[in-house]
Parts: sequence; structure tokens; C-alpha cells
Amino acid sequence: MAERTECLFCRIVDGDLPATLVHEGERVVAFRDVTPVAPTHVLVIPREHHVTVTDLGRDEPAALVELVAVADRISHAEGHAGDYRLVFNSGAAVGQSVFHVHGHVLAGRGFTWPPG
Repeated sequence: MAERTECLFCRIVDGDLPATLVHEGERVVAFRDVTPVAPTHVLVIPREHHVTVTDLGRDEPAALVELVAVADRISHAEGHAGDYRLVFNSGAAVGQSVFHVHGHVLAGRGFTWPPG
């Protein structure tokens, strides 16, 4: 596991790197993605370092519940009335590039199925 000082998202949580915050809660933080793929593209992350959503659910289930609730609140606040996609990538082979669990809240355009 990366040291907290080496993890991009831990550094954002700690205030060492700038981010456009849209939510700060007890267990999670949300900020705009720097390379958005949809009109609304917000990352929701736990304050504590966990590599995957599975790790978060096992080790800190209350943070996972808060993360999902915040994702829904963001979709409403952004004017999407709960119409959004919440994506977690778990592992490099499926596109995880920052190994601190993060949910992508995507909304504001049409999406195809299956994704990818």
C-alpha cells in the first residue's frame, strides 16, 4: 500500500493538493475530476486510505454507505434528479489508475450499455 504522502487522493484529503471540492463529510470527500468524461464527473473518496471498494466495504462499511449516499446527493445537487452512473474500478486491468478507492459520479449525458 502506498504511503499516505505518496497517494494522490490522500494528499487531496489532507489539503496538500488542490481540488475543486463539492462535499466534505465525516468519512468521505467529493471533488470534480480534472479530466471529466461527462458534464457531471465527480469523484467521491473515503478520507481513510483503502485500495478498492471491496476493501472499503470490508474494513469501513459506514464509509461505503456514506460514499453512495453522497453520490446520490451530488446527482440531485447537479440537477440530475438521481439519474447518474456510479463507477468503481478495482484493479489496473479494468482501469483503476489511482489506488485509493473512488467512485465516479457520472451524469448529464447519455450512456451506453455495456460500458467500456
